[in-house]
Amino acid sequence: MKLLEYEAKQLLAEAQIPIPKGSIVSDPLDLMLPVVLKSQVPIGGRGKAGGILVIDTQDALQPAIDTLLRLDIKGFTPATLLAEEKLAIKKEYYLSILVDRQSAAIQLIAHIQGGVEVEENTDFKTWSVTEQTPEVLGQALAEYYQLPGQTFVLQDLIERLHACLVKNDATLIEINPLILTDDEQLVAGDCKMTLDDAAAFRHDWHFEEKPTEANFVTIDPAGNIATIANGAGLAMATVDAAYDAGLTPANFLDIGGGANTETLLKAFNRIVEYKNLRAIIINIFAGITRADEVAKAIVAAKEQILNLPPLFIRLAGTNYDLAADILTKEGVVIMPNLEACLSAAKEVIHE
Repeated sequence: MKLLEYEAKQLLAEAQIPIPKGSIVSDPLDLMLPVVLKSQVPIGGRGKAGGILVIDTQDALQPAIDTLLRLDIKGFTPATLLAEEKLAIKKEYYLSILVDRQSAAIQLIAHIQGGVEVEENTDFKTWSVTEQTPEVLGQALAEYYQLPGQTFVLQDLIERLHACLVKNDATLIEINPLILTDDEQLVAGDCKMTLDDAAAFRHDWHFEEKPTEANFVTIDPAGNIATIANGAGLAMATVDAAYDAGLTPANFLDIGGGANTETLLKAFNRIVEYKNLRAIIINIFAGITRADEVAKAIVAAKEQILNLPPLFIRLAGTNYDLAADILTKEGVVIMPNLEACLSAAKEVIHE
């Protein structure tokens, strides 16, 4: 389950992690200017898409609210807006904590450059939270950030992030940017948080995300390929085959029966959020979900998603001929089997 920013920040605040002063927009007259208005959608890239606005005057406030509530960002329009204080920013960093499936450990990931261009970063620093103490990690992070005077603050931050991850059964907490203000305070400027759906029975969760027809699970946020299949068995087999081929799947996605172009396009938009993604494997044996619906979604994704990585498609079953005609006209190749898809994906990834 992916939380909206304001939901994630509520959990950060409960863990005593500093966040900007803010509230959900209800009555614009209650807002203190200047204010930062943020569209609350479960997708990255809001800033570049115009989903974050700084408002300095009362006259500009209501038009900005109206604009944000109408603004579609990668297939999502907000039901909620978050209004926050405008911080005096000295420096922006990147920090996340996550459950790493491959190493069966909790990892801390950082970069000295955070903010809207974080996708361009390389050489992220990684530490094992499972194997090292907050004192050691705080010292290492302070040295990396070149903030020796913030060592104890960073120790506390790491300890509280870890506690927040465990208490809420989160698989990822990403703070980007982690803001250093002009008065030397470290504040979580934005937060993405993913909770483990399988742990829902332990919690009384009331978040905005609604159940979807697709069974979407993040396996490794740093994975180099994504997988789309229909049926839990085929989806698991696709992930296992990718591992056997030496690839690192970022996700498990079972689109289920009855998926249509709209739900599949939303799945593509979620998939392209993975930062290290180099390829998408599509392995569909169509039944209730028709092959031509899958083909239409593929064409729509290629038209609408600018950063869509190469697609390697194995498709069979109901309405295959229609699907093949749709894809052929768009110059999209259907591969003979899953093995061929994985082999072609490996060539792209290891170029």
